[in-house]
Amino acid sequence: MKYLKFKNNSEEVAIGKMVCIGRNYAAHAKELGNEVPEFPIIFLKPASNVIFSGESVIHPKYSNELHHEVELVLYIGEDVKNATDEEAEKAIHGYTIGLDMTLRDLQNEFRKKGDPWTLAKCFDTAAVLGEVVLKKDYSLKGSEKISLSVNGTVRQNSSIANMIFSPVEIVKYISQRMTLEKGDLIFTGTPEGVSKVVPGDKIQAELENIGTILTQVKFA
Repeated sequence: MKYLKFKNNSEEVAIGKMVCIGRNYAAHAKELGNEVPEFPIIFLKPASNVIFSGESVIHPKYSNELHHEVELVLYIGEDVKNATDEEAEKAIHGYTIGLDMTLRDLQNEFRKKGDPWTLAKCFDTAAVLGEVVLKKDYSLKGSEKISLSVNGTVRQNSSIANMIFSPVEIVKYISQRMTLEKGDLIFTGTPEGVSKVVPGDKIQAELENIGTILTQVKFA
């Protein structure tokens, strides 16, 4: 079992399910040759995938194309089902920055066959997290800058204002299809600029006023 790390808070909360949103930035959908979605595209990651800033991403030997995806992550602090806008906002107790590491070659192969993406998204160290900043300490403005660099070169640089679906819309949509529980995390999608990383690469990701992730890619 893995537990969240909070900024300025010692509460111990086990990480539940991680619900991830695909193609939530139009420019990212375009760069991968995908249509802009009419509703959130959902996939899951298990808590066993989680590592934290300062730990290393392990590059699976069965893939030749590991990509970085930096994202705003929502912390769900209470159970919610069939949420209204107000209930969705209330269920979001905090925010953090996350990396959704993706095996792009496997994902493309699975998509061609019409198979699930699971093995492209779910592997040890595939979810990198920063500390959770509680809403009582910071209220998200919706215009925060989000960026990622590899070995000092900027690759992703955008704003969460460019998300197609807002945090409230995402929580509301998910809660209509599955109960969200305390400890769940929602990865809200990545902006354009995703690209390949290899062992030895150093990744720095930043979400304005929320936090920074530092990690390095290594072979197993």
